Amino acid sequence: MKTLVYVEHDNAAMKDATLAVVTAAAQLGEVHALVAGSDCSAVAAQVAQVTGVTTVHVADDPAYAHQLAENVAPLVAGLMADHDAFLAPATSHGKNIAPRVAALLDVMQISDILSVENANSFTRPIYAGNAIATVTSSDIKKVITVRGTAFAKAAETGGAANIEAVSSGGDSGLSTFVGAEIVKLERPELTSAKIIVSGGRALKDGPTFESLIFPLADKLGAAVGASRAAVDAGYVPNDYQVGQTGKIVAPEVYLAVGISGAIQHLAGMKDSKVIIAINKDEDAPIFQVADIGLVADLFGAVPELTAAI
Repeated sequence: MKTLVYVEHDNAAMKDATLAVVTAAAQLGEVHALVAGSDCSAVAAQVAQVTGVTTVHVADDPAYAHQLAENVAPLVAGLMADHDAFLAPATSHGKNIAPRVAALLDVMQISDILSVENANSFTRPIYAGNAIATVTSSDIKKVITVRGTAFAKAAETGGAANIEAVSSGGDSGLSTFVGAEIVKLERPELTSAKIIVSGGRALKDGPTFESLIFPLADKLGAAVGASRAAVDAGYVPNDYQVGQTGKIVAPEVYLAVGISGAIQHLAGMKDSKVIIAINKDEDAPIFQVADIGLVADLFGAVPELTAAI
């Protein structure tokens, strides 16, 4: 069985999310990777060294400079003539491309898988992660998105894959890249951070969020996250959102400050190895999943904790 893994990148380096997808794909069979970009030879060389990848297909064309889904999906669909499954990370980018590929192939997409049971069966979360469904597909071609936190990352070195150029389909003319507003983070990226400090609506406003959460995160070398309520209230940009409609994370330590623990938020962080919660409401749902809980006023507890580190 041949699998095709979509490589997320910025035309200079591969994104970490790809490594977990390679691990999932290796459980299905031979792993091929697709690098679609512009002047992306450095990315192809990097992917070729990933353990488990046997072939890297490179589509180097200005039409893929921003990897617009409308241009990439037809390219993937064409390559699927020689592959049995297409796997992409369950990121905003992967979830934009995969449904289009499934539509072009006229198959059902299997989303956000947690494990590979066999060549046709997979597990995935339902009901915001409160239940795990086993999905079996009879489609000849599989289109799958992979939850990165559920699989170990493949080693970035040790491989020696062949690099092959593939013909480009060019610009479909269906969409145009206008611009991007990218938040530059001085701290680790949420999806790859080992420690995350998240704040909730109880922090009252943006300046308070920054004055309490940012210093603590800096002391711990942590990424900063937020609940949907905090993002909706405008405390921080939505890049910080952790949850079912935000980013799915599984750090070694997750510190939830002033977060009640709505089901939407828990779905995005409950796989964290150690969960620490600070909340003045002892009945807050967050304490049901927390390994360590502190019932206290965050406005006193957080500065004390920051000063003690």
